[in-house]
Amino acid sequence: MAWDLGAGLDGRVVVVTGASGGIGSATTAAFAAAGARVVAVDLDTDRIGAALAREQVEPALSIAADLSRIDSHADLLEQVSALGPVYALVHCAAVLRRRADVRDITEEDWDVQLDTNLKASFFLCRSVAESMRAAGTQGRIVTFSSQGWWTGGFGGSVVYAASKGGIVSMSRGLARTYGPFGITVNTIAPGQAKTHMLLDGIQPEVLDRMTAETPLGRIGEPSEVAGVAVFLASQHASFVSGATLNVSGGFLMY
Repeated sequence: MAWDLGAGLDGRVVVVTGASGGIGSATTAAFAAAGARVVAVDLDTDRIGAALAREQVEPALSIAADLSRIDSHADLLEQVSALGPVYALVHCAAVLRRRADVRDITEEDWDVQLDTNLKASFFLCRSVAESMRAAGTQGRIVTFSSQGWWTGGFGGSVVYAASKGGIVSMSRGLARTYGPFGITVNTIAPGQAKTHMLLDGIQPEVLDRMTAETPLGRIGEPSEVAGVAVFLASQHASFVSGATLNVSGGFLMY
């Protein structure tokens, strides 16, 4: 094996969802640097373009898609197929609705977050895995949870954390299902990372407390999460499946 940054990724088709977000755009840039042909997916191609311009990266293809619409997944994969078979799906897309008081959470808040973060994730991951299986591709699927899957939600994110706990269980089940076909499924659980999702609406005292309780004493950079995604999709992680990698600066330890 060649011990380069993204062993096995050069020229491979990698789909990154949530590509206009902080972690998503950093992840897109990291895979491009590793030589992958990156398909950037988000709700709006203009937002993708603006985010990736800041990262100084040009994806092989940008696609606008509302992944909460399960019937959009087939069209997404059809568009991606123009570049070739999917080797890796890195599924960053998620939505967080903060409610400082748990009594303010509505049924719509629950449905929006569970439908996008968990339901859509299952159907998208399954569709991609089945396409890999049909093509005989020993591919990679990387999902995103959160430290909240273990600790519970902080700062008004109870429902978000519940959805991310589901991601861990779902990913383990998919790893067992698709492992016999050479497809790995792993999860990244970021802690506090410098993104709009973390910083928008969180109470300053909650963020300060969490930062103080992080042994490294700081908030992480999106690029520090992106590097873990590249590792999991590369040949360096060829015998890693069903794992949940904690990337929280030591805030969460297990």
